Amino acid sequence: MIEAGEKRRGLVVWGLVFSLVPIFYLHVMSAGQLNPVTDVISDYVFVDNGTGWLAATSLSLAAVSALLAVHLRGAGRSAQWLIGVWSAGLTVSTIFPTDPTGAPTSTSGYIHRYAGAVMFMALPAAGVLIARKFPALLGVAITASVSSAAFLVSHVSFAGFEARGLTERVLFASLYGLLFAIAALQVRRTS
Repeated sequence: MIEAGEKRRGLVVWGLVFSLVPIFYLHVMSAGQLNPVTDVISDYVFVDNGTGWLAATSLSLAAVSALLAVHLRGAGRSAQWLIGVWSAGLTVSTIFPTDPTGAPTSTSGYIHRYAGAVMFMALPAAGVLIARKFPALLGVAITASVSSAAFLVSHVSFAGFEARGLTERVLFASLYGLLFAIAALQVRRTS
C-alpha cells in the first residue's frame, strides 16, 4: 500500500514534469515569433493561444511548489514561507500579464514586474536556507541565486546588448533544477 507521503512526493515530481510540457510547446510553436535571447517568457502571452499555455505552466508550477512547501520536512519555516512567496508570485504574475515590449507600462505590467522580482528572489533564497541544513543542495542553490542575480541585472542594457530572454531561461532551468533537487531530497529523507 502506498502511503500518503509517497503519493504527495510523486505528485510533486509529476507536477513539475507536467508544468514543463506547455512551456516546451510554446517554445516550439512560437519559433520565429519570439527571440529566446531577447524576449522574456512572459511575452508568450502575445502569441496565438499563448495565454492559456503559459498559464498552464505557471499555475501548475505554483500549485506543485505550494504542495512542496507545505510538506517540506526539516528545512525550517522560513524556507517553506519563501517557497510559498515564490508560488504566490507565480500566481500573481499569471493573473496580471506583462505589457508588450515598447508599450507604456500599465498597472498590470507593474504588478507583473514586481511579482516577478519577488518570486525570482524568494525561491533561490529558500534554496540557500535549505542548503544550510542539507549541503547536498548547495551547488544548485548557488546556481539558482547567481542566475537570479544575472536575470535582474539583465534588465539594464549594456551597450545595446539585450539578453533578458536568455538569462530568464537559464534562471528557470536552474529554478526547476532546484525544485527537483528539493523534491528528491524529501524523497530520500522520508524513504
